[in-house]
Amino acid sequence: MLELDAFGAFSKLKTPFYYYDTALLRRTADFVAAEAARYGITVHYAVKANSSGKIIREFVSRGFGADCVSGAEVLLADSCGVPAEKIFFAGVGKSDAEISDALRIGIGAFNCESLQEMEVIDDMAAGLGVKARVALRINPDVDAHTHRYITTGLSENKFGIYSHEFDRAIELLKTSERLEFVGLQFHIGSQITDIENVIRAECGKINGITEHFESRGLLVRSIDLGGGLGVDYEDPDGNPVPDFTAWFRTIGECLRRRPDQIVHVEPGRAMVAQCGTLVSRVLFVKCGKTRNFLVLDAGMNDLIRPALYGAYHKIENLSAYYERGSDVRDCAYDVVGPVCESSDVFGEHRILRRSYRGDLIAIRSAGAYGSAMSSRYNLRPPAPDVFSDEIVNFANL
Repeated sequence: MLELDAFGAFSKLKTPFYYYDTALLRRTADFVAAEAARYGITVHYAVKANSSGKIIREFVSRGFGADCVSGAEVLLADSCGVPAEKIFFAGVGKSDAEISDALRIGIGAFNCESLQEMEVIDDMAAGLGVKARVALRINPDVDAHTHRYITTGLSENKFGIYSHEFDRAIELLKTSERLEFVGLQFHIGSQITDIENVIRAECGKINGITEHFESRGLLVRSIDLGGGLGVDYEDPDGNPVPDFTAWFRTIGECLRRRPDQIVHVEPGRAMVAQCGTLVSRVLFVKCGKTRNFLVLDAGMNDLIRPALYGAYHKIENLSAYYERGSDVRDCAYDVVGPVCESSDVFGEHRILRRSYRGDLIAIRSAGAYGSAMSSRYNLRPPAPDVFSDEIVNFANL
């Protein structure tokens, strides 16, 4: 549950907005930094989860790098102070302009996802007279036991280089004068909660693939396991910080590595999901014969995960909790938005405190893939970001 002081300030703010618990963000970042150091693992924050400059700078101050999947993310990471050598650039469709910008910045690695991409980067690096550091993104064919829309490491999907292309990739790297091979990159999917079994399987595949490349004369200096650590959407207060300990420990136990090899991970959701809440206001309460609806001023353009994935987010009535604490009556609601789409639904048959027009509603665990995936559909303006350590300034505007 959110802080009482924060709720007092909320009533002065125009809804909807994204609220970020800065203390939790920092606690999570500090914990990740300590656990990563314990196991000798380098962390790169996945910018796609939340591209707030304030959040990125918090991670920069702890020595984290950036995992980027677009040229704009590369430029943002650079502008936020991420050292160039700590910026990784992934993505299956890097444009020529994006590649050119990244080459000029001198990023740490392009995570190459196809043979043709390797050839294009080789040619562009030659034209600029620079070397391009590249890692090969590999599909390890591991089932992440997650939603089919967010699994990425199976043998045949759009991501990564396939096993039948390994020898051709090795030949390209050996003959190129402009491609500097730095290592292998993997990513098997998102919202992984079966940590030990899935990561153990991933490490087993990585061990064999690394051995294959080194047996053919390529020194694998770095191994990147990607991200994907899941969060508890059902109980964000009980589990505000994901189980990074189990993740790092399993990697430490199962991944074969030399003392000179650098191991990277790229968490995104796990770093920011729990610190973020979409705060909205009830516009109307509609009572049907069999269903009751809460119509909010936030919609699927603000948080698309429920409409896109059927994703679950805990929903709370803040006004009922803080202002009407003695009124404990519950009611079942379909919580919906104002967007002109039937899929604009945050949750069906949710049991909430009895709700009224004007009540403030919290949609929890929205710090990842919330604001970052928002749109202006129906010409709706984007929900602004409000941080807990700055909320007084916002409330006084």
